Amino acid sequence: MNELARLLRYSRPYTPHLLVSVALMACVGAAQALTALLIGPIFDRVLNPASPEVPVALFTLPFIKRQLFLNDLMPPGIHNVWTMVAASILTVFFIKGLCDYAANYLINYVGYSAVTDLRQTVFDRVLQQDAQFFETNSTARVMSSIMNDLEKIQVALSHILADWLRQSFTGLGLLAVVLQTDWKLALVSLTVLPFVLVPTLRLGKRIRRSTRSAQDDAAEMNQVLQETLSGHQVVKSFGAEDVESNRFRDRAEKLRNSNLRYVAQQAIASPVIEFFGAVTIVGLLTYARLQIKAGSMSTGEFTSFVIALLMLYEPVKRLTGIHNIFQQALGASQKVFEYLDGDQQVKERPHAARLAKFEKGIVFDNIQFRYPSAPDGFVLNGIQLEVKAGEVVALVGPSGAGKTTLANLVPRFYDVTKGAIKIDGRDIRDLRLASLRDKISIVAQDTFLFNDTVANNIGYGLRHATREQIRDAARHALAEEFIERLPQGYETVIGERGVKLSGGQRQRLAIARALLKNAPILILDEATSHLDTESEMLVQRALQNLMEHRTVIVIAHRLSTVRRADKIVVVEQGRITETGTHEDLVSGGGIYQRLHELQFLQADAG
Repeated sequence: MNELARLLRYSRPYTPHLLVSVALMACVGAAQALTALLIGPIFDRVLNPASPEVPVALFTLPFIKRQLFLNDLMPPGIHNVWTMVAASILTVFFIKGLCDYAANYLINYVGYSAVTDLRQTVFDRVLQQDAQFFETNSTARVMSSIMNDLEKIQVALSHILADWLRQSFTGLGLLAVVLQTDWKLALVSLTVLPFVLVPTLRLGKRIRRSTRSAQDDAAEMNQVLQETLSGHQVVKSFGAEDVESNRFRDRAEKLRNSNLRYVAQQAIASPVIEFFGAVTIVGLLTYARLQIKAGSMSTGEFTSFVIALLMLYEPVKRLTGIHNIFQQALGASQKVFEYLDGDQQVKERPHAARLAKFEKGIVFDNIQFRYPSAPDGFVLNGIQLEVKAGEVVALVGPSGAGKTTLANLVPRFYDVTKGAIKIDGRDIRDLRLASLRDKISIVAQDTFLFNDTVANNIGYGLRHATREQIRDAARHALAEEFIERLPQGYETVIGERGVKLSGGQRQRLAIARALLKNAPILILDEATSHLDTESEMLVQRALQNLMEHRTVIVIAHRLSTVRRADKIVVVEQGRITETGTHEDLVSGGGIYQRLHELQFLQADAG
């Protein structure tokens, strides 16, 4: 109930629409009940040869215990039973159809709007999550929750909510009809309901578990799909199409079995209701024969009672199915609410200050760090380092030493476990995240570009950038020449992750994006490691333009790229082991000298 109440809370802004739809659905229920009531006059008057075709004095409506003089309500000239019944049937069905249409639209408006708001809330929450969240949750699983899980909720809050209101009011109206016709007989007929409702409620919990299992299986299948499509070149190069096909088939069969388990559980209610309904009707027919023979009940009254009872079982059957679908939605909502309720490791403190400008430098003050997802794994320990404003500081060392981890702590992708990172003397945890990251640009070895135009990819660095600013950034990144050779120039769509461009071209677009952002702090993480010699030279020239008048932390395996750095910091096993210029370290007998000699030996051997 808490989960359902939480889901319905998102419909609160649309309360007026919901209230109007409830009133309209009440009219639908009343119209359905009147339809059952009209059966009596049809059998007793219209289809009875003995009934005279003369002006009608009245109809008996026992549920209000009075005579309704229809002659006074009918237009002149309508004076026979059939005309009145026909007019009543047309009027009731017209009103029912009109109300049902309007109510159905309004409820769907509420449902779709509420789920759109919920989806946006979840998406915004995921956007704000830290790096640990994305390490723990695969992209495919998060996408499955935002799309598939919320689709289940959307169905429940739109189509199913409409049907629930429709069937509820219809059930109440028909219940009034059977009770006013013969309340004793009605109570006896309705004794079968507990035998239907109790098992249905118990099944609801199983259905919720089955739904959650099916959604997890769907997420696994999406993960295989995403990995296979993204890595299609690797799959083909290793001839692993059969392997991926079998992986996908295995996940698809698991999803099929979970869905069939849900179907088997959900479908039980319908035959149970129909069987008990049949038992009830057989008993009623036996009773009716005696009542009609004794003159206690007319054929029309009994027919009206039976029709109303049969119509009543239909809403009950539909409501049990609706209950199961709501359980399905609640099962799907569990993962969604996990994302909303999950604790963020990197949070903005209350009353955090805005970093207006960067002037002095960055200080790593005896920091320690270990990944939250691997508390016994890699650790940075006792890092003491100062990067002055305007300096170029290079981080070098063996793979896995902690260079990238150290750089990722500056924009607070993670928070230090101990110690502090300070910018201009202020702990970065006391700064607003947006203002901190606004002062930092990052160019990494794995450049991410969007499946959009060249101009929009460069313009991502600065909102509302002018076309001239974008061209100027491309020119300084040495990218304008190849951009103008593209089919549509700056309006060329470059494909997913920039697949239509070479590695060097992608890097130069990333540099142009960073130039446009014009942040005072620059982090370069192996920005030239995957490039050929010619591309590397172009990118290096572009990087020189980008590094001018900025504070730069550069991570590089190729020592030739960091020789001119103001300070070279050697990191090994999470500790700083050497610090100095290239001239200081190249003959110091430490790790830097060994790395330098090894790279030059490899170059000579090549």
